[in-house]
Amino acid sequence: MSNRFKAKFNIKKGDMVIVISGNSKPQKEDGKLVYKPRKVLKVLPEDGRVVIENVGMMTRHTKPSAKNTKGGLVKTEAPIHISNVMLWDAKAGVPTKVKRTRNEEGKLVRTAKKSGEVIK
Repeated sequence: MSNRFKAKFNIKKGDMVIVISGNSKPQKEDGKLVYKPRKVLKVLPEDGRVVIENVGMMTRHTKPSAKNTKGGLVKTEAPIHISNVMLWDAKAGVPTKVKRTRNEEGKLVRTAKKSGEVIK
């Protein structure tokens, strides 16, 4: 990413998202897509990546240390690119795009394009 402008992403920590590409994308069952919303654990804006629970699991081999006396295999989530996720619209029950609108107080808020609901 360029250092000239700070990137503004519509996805924040704690949001529910759908992975739209890769191994965790929605699968078809009986001709319909089955969505599994997942929680965003961390957003890395400088890299344009997000860490999502149980997506992109990687295994790290660790030596025994003072903190971890056993060592062994540790499974953690790897970051994936932010373009591979879409925000989950709970009201409509589908993934949605996001637009920014002004509320009554004049503050910018995120709004789901499908249902028009304000995202907290």
